Amino acid sequence: MNNLLMSSSPIIGGTLALLVIFSIITWSTIVIKSWQYWRDSKDNRAFNDSFWDAGEWQQAARISEEMPGKQACLAQAGFAELRDTQKQGGDMKHLGSPQDGLERSLRQTVQNLQRQLEGGLAMLASIGSTAPFIGLFGTVWGIMHALQDISKTGSASLDVVSGPIGEALIATAIGIATALPAVLAYNFFLRRMRLSIADLENFAHDFMRLAAKHDYRV
Repeated sequence: MNNLLMSSSPIIGGTLALLVIFSIITWSTIVIKSWQYWRDSKDNRAFNDSFWDAGEWQQAARISEEMPGKQACLAQAGFAELRDTQKQGGDMKHLGSPQDGLERSLRQTVQNLQRQLEGGLAMLASIGSTAPFIGLFGTVWGIMHALQDISKTGSASLDVVSGPIGEALIATAIGIATALPAVLAYNFFLRRMRLSIADLENFAHDFMRLAAKHDYRV
């Protein structure tokens, strides 16, 4: 790769360097998000086991404060809203029924957590959609450069043509190789995000049901 970058024209060298950077970003994002989903899955399983085994509503509130994870964060937001409703029931923020305030708080928390889960997906989608075209640009430019060399030398023999054109075609191959893992990772993490959001929404519904049974008090 180093020899290719050194021997290429500046345009092709810059194109290949950009694709290498894109590849590093893609694999770094894949590693980071895989670790995040593994950690979230582990935290959510532990929280669910503790939360649903709680003997009383106040104990469930204490468990939510002590444990990490996105579902624990959602429970913390719900309990905080219930406490605020009891203390500040007359201000503008808490106008309406406790159910409306709790539903709004849980919905906003789910949306904030969704934005966290979406981190990196736009980058993967952008790399997956643009990398092949960047590689194709490098190939087209390389072929134009090769044709200029042919016109200067006045020879179109295989020895003159094969090297520059073969070098130019590598840009397209690298572009496709960069885009493929980005597209696959984007689709995989998008599905994981949707499943995670569905789990959060299901927990929010269950939390609303439990809060109603306890008259929206902690």
